[in-house]
Order: sequence, then structure tokens, then C-alpha cells
Amino acid sequence: MQVSQTTPLPRLRSGPRSRWLRTETLVAWLFILPSVIGLIVFVLIPSLRGLLLSFTNSDLLTRADYIGTQNFQKLVKDPQFWNSMRITINYVLINIPFQTVFALLLAVLLTRLTKSNLVRGIILLPYLLPMVMVTMVWLTLFDYDFGPINGVLHLLGIQKIGFLNQTNIIPSLAWINIWRHTGFVTLLFFAGLQAIPNELYEAAKIDGATEWNAFRHITLPLLRPVTVFVLVTSVVGSFQVWDSVAVAATPSGGPGGASRVIFWYITNLAFTQFNIGYAATVAVALFVIILVIALAQLWYFRADKSDLG
Repeated sequence: MQVSQTTPLPRLRSGPRSRWLRTETLVAWLFILPSVIGLIVFVLIPSLRGLLLSFTNSDLLTRADYIGTQNFQKLVKDPQFWNSMRITINYVLINIPFQTVFALLLAVLLTRLTKSNLVRGIILLPYLLPMVMVTMVWLTLFDYDFGPINGVLHLLGIQKIGFLNQTNIIPSLAWINIWRHTGFVTLLFFAGLQAIPNELYEAAKIDGATEWNAFRHITLPLLRPVTVFVLVTSVVGSFQVWDSVAVAATPSGGPGGASRVIFWYITNLAFTQFNIGYAATVAVALFVIILVIALAQLWYFRADKSDLG
């Protein structure tokens, strides 16, 4: 009986293409290495340390002791935490809808009227200015006694508006953020509009669809990936508002505590009261809240699916 012998498979040779792929992969890793190092050093390690500090009574001056979940138990009953969250949510609910709607309208107008790089550059210009500078300019415009806005209102016989009083401070800060970021969001929507095939609008026009119907049934659904990105990033950024509050408000979070957003509360706990452990606890709670909101947005808007597919 003859025993069959298995023919050995030919050995794959390392050709020029495989060597080129290895070189390309190495170059790619070299390019992303600084970002990876930065992510580890400036994000992951501080985040882990902050989580560990939330279980201690650290004050940066004496030895920190482990206290378990006492900080989290205190957080649930902390009225200042919930008040700061309420103020921050009010800011988010004013900022996000107006910013998104204004940006979308501007993007549609840019698409219909002009695609000039100069116009796009002008629209983006406010975003290129530092937030501190933008806030200081708007504080001058909002001034009750000498501000140009109230000066015009006085000339027109309209009662002056206290933009920076206890009632209006959060809407005013939201407007400053809207003015600065709308141009950037507009360009995101503008890029998304360029990816929508023009044939869809032509077919809708032949079928007798109005401009509103085309916008509602073509533009909005196909802009969903861009809209999700805008909403998630804008909400995350709005919950972290602090720089404009630090410039416009008093050190105590005035007037009347109306500007005590959650980031003000965290920085006040950490660098005024030196209660680092509890400040880290509030930061962890804020992280969890933002994460849940972001995941809910991604799920609701079906961010993993595209209508163009």
C-alpha cells in the first residue's frame, strides 16, 4: 500500500510590496505616536488619578486618607451640586438649539447663494478669536450704563436691559458662546451638504416637492451623521463651560450665584476650598452624566447608520 506524501506549501517570500506595507505601517505608527503619548499622559493617567482621588479626603496639603464612598454619599445630598447642574442645564438648553439652528440656516444659505472661500473665512473668524477676548468684547457691548446696545435702546425709547443681572447672565453667556461657535458649526454643516448628491434634489423637484419638503425629507435625514457629531460635541463642550463664566461673573459665582455652573463649582472646591477629593467626586459625576447623554444621543439618532447607504 502506497502512502501519499503531503506536498509542502511554498514559502511566502517577502517581496517589495510586503516590505513597503511594513514600512508604511511603521510610518503610520510614528505619526500617531505623539497623539497616543499625549492621550496617555494628559488624559488617561489624570482621569485615573482623579477617579482614585474621589475616594479620598485629599486637600493637596496633608496626607490623603481613603474614605470609601463618603464623597459620593455627600454628593447625592449636596444642594449646591444640584443647583450648579440646574444652571448648567439651562445654559445647555439655550446654547445648543439656537447654535444648531443658526448654523444650519447659514450653511443652507452658503450652499444656495455663494461658495466663496472669503465668505466662509469671515463666518469662521469669531471661532478663531480666544474665548476670553470674545467675552470681554461682549461685556463691553452688554454694559448697562455705557454699552452700545443699551445706548441704542435708550435712543429708541426702549427700556434698557440688564444683560448681566441675576436673571439674564446665563442667556447672555449662552449668546456669547453661540456667536463664537456658530461659524465653526456652519462649516461642518456646509461640508455635510456638499456630500448630498444633487440628483436627489432634481428628482424631488421633478416629483413636485416644495423647498420645505426637500429640506425635510432629503437634507435633514442625510445630514444626520453631521448633526449627531455637532450635537454630541456641542453638548459636551457646553457642560464644560467655564472660561466665559470666569471672565463675566464675580469670583463668588455672582450675581446672586446665578453663574455657578458645574465647572465653577469644581474649580471652587479644588482651588479655593482645597477640597480636592470632593472636587474629584463632582468631576466623576459630571463625566458619567455627559457620557450617558452622549450615548443617548448616539442611540436616538442612530449614529452608526447612514441614509446614503
